Amino acid sequence: MTADLRTIFALASGAGLSGVAVIRISGPGACGALELLTGRECSPPRRAARRKFVGQSGDVLDDGLVIWFPGPQSFTGEDVAELHIHGGVATVDAVLDALAAMEGLRLAEPGEFTRRAFDNGKLDLTGVEALSDLISAETDAQRRQALRQLDGAFGARCDDWRNRLIEVLARLEAWIDFPEEDLPETLFSETKHQIQDVSRETLQYLDDQRVGERIREGLKIAILGPPNAGKSSLLNLLAGREAAIVSDQAGTTRDIIEVRCGIAGVPVTFSDSAGLRQTSDAIEEEGVRRAEALAASADFCLLLEAPDCPPVDRAGILSASRKSEEDFLFIRNKSDINERETGSGIRVSLRTGDYVEEFLAALEKRVEGLLPQTGSAPLTRRRHREALEDCAAALGRAAEGSEIELIAEDVRQAARSLGRITGRVDVEDVLDRLFGEFCIGK
Repeated sequence: MTADLRTIFALASGAGLSGVAVIRISGPGACGALELLTGRECSPPRRAARRKFVGQSGDVLDDGLVIWFPGPQSFTGEDVAELHIHGGVATVDAVLDALAAMEGLRLAEPGEFTRRAFDNGKLDLTGVEALSDLISAETDAQRRQALRQLDGAFGARCDDWRNRLIEVLARLEAWIDFPEEDLPETLFSETKHQIQDVSRETLQYLDDQRVGERIREGLKIAILGPPNAGKSSLLNLLAGREAAIVSDQAGTTRDIIEVRCGIAGVPVTFSDSAGLRQTSDAIEEEGVRRAEALAASADFCLLLEAPDCPPVDRAGILSASRKSEEDFLFIRNKSDINERETGSGIRVSLRTGDYVEEFLAALEKRVEGLLPQTGSAPLTRRRHREALEDCAAALGRAAEGSEIELIAEDVRQAARSLGRITGRVDVEDVLDRLFGEFCIGK
């Protein structure tokens, strides 16, 4: 995104018919644009005022509200005006056309308001990412997590680590540059302790079972079992619709069928797969292979069994999926066929609906168990984890090192890795990709 400090404007609310639409203006000409559009001086800061909006021909375009936010106390850090107008398509187009006709104004690019907020220090990079996640949130857990990140908890933690490392680096540089000075004999040991403290804290932060990434990206749960065990029926139950064909004929599911829904406030993708059995049908055999690959990549699996189906080779499935029993929820379907059936797993009858509530409660408990609550703001993106892993690795080398020049270089690399997380260094490629995810007006 090229730097262009002209005043920008865009529709900040959703497109289409609505009761109210919000148009945002940001830049040095925001107040002037507001005065031209209303024929009156800018209203007192941060107070809504009713105004008529007038076009160049003198026609009244609409009657609505304006709010004036002088910089730097605004979202972008620049002068910002918001127009709250009626949300009809013709009204919105008329006001946008009036702004486009003004000298020095242009339509904003996707994510440009947020980019200006970043450039002006109103948000660090973790805050920008959190805003993107908040806009995209599908579930309550995603919304809560994005708000925690937007509050700046993770960015503040990274800044704290980085500042402590910069202090350590300053002491090491003093020792390197001024060896003849009478420095305290305990300087080296104290510095090593400080490095070890930050190293321990970053490693503890990384040991989070990827909770934040799982909430942001969602869980993947594979539905496995022999043909006719009820996998498609289970998928339809979870989806709340007929997502898969249910048939008494074995082997009807050949490819992976997926549905996405919320469980315990977490987005979950359930995947129905081909029945696990030996077969001479080449297409079905490929479906079984895909089912095994699906199980290996899933966060955990639902394994269905039924009294009228061949016994499941649990050991074989565990081996093929490279998982343990803790990664499976075992379900005994068709309990209405044999009420006295015993065995490990949750009883359910997907045909009659018996024990369905108990199964759903167990599923929700298992999902919640994959996302334990942590007191700190979680890592939500792969780039956060990779940068923090680079930092921890550099600090590990520094903590074990004996040559002060090499220790200083490792500490410098660790601080640089933390700077990449918050946007202090080397983030231009990240910025261009990230802001491209935003819609115009954000």
